[in-house]
Amino acid sequence: MEKNKRAIGFLLLVVLINGVMMTRSNGYEGEEEWGEAGGGEWGGAEGGGAWGGGGGGGGAWGGEGKGGGEWGGGGEGGGGGRRGWFMMRESRQVIKSEGGEMRVVLSPRGRIIEKPMHIGFLTMEPKTLFVPQYLDSSLLIFIRQGEATLGVICKDEFGERKLKAGDIYWIPAGSVFYLHNTGLGQRLHVICSIDPTQSLGFETFQPFYIGGGPSSVLAGFDPHTLTSAFNVSLPELQQMMMSQFRGPIVHVTEGPQPQQTIWTQFLGLRGEEKHKQLKKLLETKQGSPQDQQYSSGWSWRNIVRSILDLTEEKNKGSGSSECEDSYNIYDKKDKPSFDNKYGWSIALDYDDYKPLKHSGIGVYLVNLTAGAMMAPHMNPTATEYGIVLAGSGEIQVVFPNGTSAMNTRVSVGDVFWIPRYFAFCQIASRTGPFEFVGFTTSAHKNRPQFLVGSNSLLRTLNLTSLSIAFGVDEETMRRFIEAQREAVILPTPAAAPPHVGEMVSDRFV
Repeated sequence: MEKNKRAIGFLLLVVLINGVMMTRSNGYEGEEEWGEAGGGEWGGAEGGGAWGGGGGGGGAWGGEGKGGGEWGGGGEGGGGGRRGWFMMRESRQVIKSEGGEMRVVLSPRGRIIEKPMHIGFLTMEPKTLFVPQYLDSSLLIFIRQGEATLGVICKDEFGERKLKAGDIYWIPAGSVFYLHNTGLGQRLHVICSIDPTQSLGFETFQPFYIGGGPSSVLAGFDPHTLTSAFNVSLPELQQMMMSQFRGPIVHVTEGPQPQQTIWTQFLGLRGEEKHKQLKKLLETKQGSPQDQQYSSGWSWRNIVRSILDLTEEKNKGSGSSECEDSYNIYDKKDKPSFDNKYGWSIALDYDDYKPLKHSGIGVYLVNLTAGAMMAPHMNPTATEYGIVLAGSGEIQVVFPNGTSAMNTRVSVGDVFWIPRYFAFCQIASRTGPFEFVGFTTSAHKNRPQFLVGSNSLLRTLNLTSLSIAFGVDEETMRRFIEAQREAVILPTPAAAPPHVGEMVSDRFV
């Protein structure tokens, strides 16, 4: 009997330990430390802080406790969390071929991730083609540098759009598309948000190449099935399927060649001829009951039908009128969402670009002059993902309990994310402007709530309540919140990082 009790007790202990471990693993890394003793810049009864406080926390501005600080106070504690928890550093090279490559920075994971989002970086050499394909994830592409032609099937029709630097275009999951670098002697750089909510569950995303030789989805069919479907001979089929082994991004040769590639021939076709070529490729995929409805709402049968129904009238010029135009975010520099002498910001929602409503994603672009700060604020409706385009600076993020979550230097090519509701700010270095672009998890107007500045929440709230909350008299409170006369983007030379000897990264060159 005693042995049975011990065995049951041991099993209960194992179950308890396992449950605790599972609970901790379900949260975001570091989430469990929000309330622990170590940490805040501003101190507190338990935590060490840079600005002091009672109890165990030491501070940068002094304090009575054990914790050490940046500006004085010996002891054991450190000043705030500075480990880059909100930097996205885990990446995968998903495509590498003679004509270019694509790298994907993986979305963070955990309880506080309301909508996961990968960030992709696509580089294409001059005169190259990203072959026709469809993905299990939606893309919102931003042309960082160069010019391109995008061919895409949208609203059951095919069209082509000319894209340039600053253009934004949404490609839904399951839409067939290709991308052709048309810039003369210039690499094409594309940054994109990747929405995996409709994906098959792979780590990044899953491409399905229509073209691409042995990697084409057509290559898996029995040769006799394909010869019958295409109504061609076996040698003709072999020539089509075995003439391209160079990967999904291929060089496009121009002018007289001993033997042009199939993609050179494809791009040389007129609009209606491209439809016929795609039709031959697409109609091989039969509309089985399982394939009738793809996650994006389009079936292969509908795609084929749309191509069959296209008329010459529909395909004049650069493509079908059913396809949405791109939107150039740089065109809004003349009328930004906000600007002053310290910088400007642009925010796009579905009122600006209708496809954003379907994507559920917003876009923003911010430029801070040297030493300027985007005032401390929080986003009440969306998580924010950002990519540094130019210059360098610092990102500061605060945990819900008032401790420092991150205070990290960033430079060109770095990717960061800010959870919804978390307070944060961005500060440009003193050496030059700081520019970053990004995506948000809502296509509605975000309406960020600023905690500092002439438009801050502190100026809106009741003064008496504020003074009680801070433990000061009303006059002191008034002088404090009215001292800053600027809004949104503030001059902060004292707070700006003095980053000396910075080198410009070539990641976007």
